[in-house]
Amino acid sequence: MGDAMSAVTLRDLTLGYDGAPVIEGLSGRIEQGALLAVVGPNGAGKSSLMKAIMGQLSPRAGAVALGLPRREVAFLPQAAEIDASFPVDVYDFVAMGLWRRIGLWRGVDAAGRAAVAAALADVGLEGFEARPIRALSGGQRQRMLFARLALQEARLILLDEPFAAVDERTVGDLLALIEGWRAQGRAVVAVLHDLALVRARFPDTLLLARRAIAWGPTDVVLTPRNLARAAGMVEAAHAPPRGARA
Repeated sequence: MGDAMSAVTLRDLTLGYDGAPVIEGLSGRIEQGALLAVVGPNGAGKSSLMKAIMGQLSPRAGAVALGLPRREVAFLPQAAEIDASFPVDVYDFVAMGLWRRIGLWRGVDAAGRAAVAAALADVGLEGFEARPIRALSGGQRQRMLFARLALQEARLILLDEPFAAVDERTVGDLLALIEGWRAQGRAVVAVLHDLALVRARFPDTLLLARRAIAWGPTDVVLTPRNLARAAGMVEAAHAPPRGARA
């Protein structure tokens, strides 16, 4: 288990696929109540880190130690990994977030129906209950996913590029939800690319480039020097060996 006040403790974590490392020697703690952005160039290992925390990717070395039960962890993967053609309507999809409370096979009772209605209202999807999820726009689909997350009542929430291809108004509404979760003492970790948004709304940042370039207060981490170093490290990792033909 992790330390008493930590949602996650990373101890010299190394991750990889097919012989190639994507993260090496990453150590640090994500505290309960944290609001942490994970940023870095493409290929820096950001999504792999999220999957390792979820238990979907086993470490090659080191460890991921949770300070809470795994059922208290919720994960929103990248939009490309979600099957929008699944034949289900918005209400039933969001109601899946109640599984911890009611179990997989029990019907939704009056309290559950009220919770689903409140979650849909919180994300601005009243009146969408009967709409097939395939009929939603990208922003509406992301609102729906956040409504389901809210019903899970997880203490650690992992978001992999939650604002990709989402309109500005939706980003603002979803950020308000995230900040509300943090105010409840939940830890939220989000992989993001918009550094202006990170500077404005996320107090702490992990700048990742296969290794931790910096981890701490956002204004200390996101310096031009650190960003240049991160870009250089990922470029070097993908460069062909000396003497190899182009």
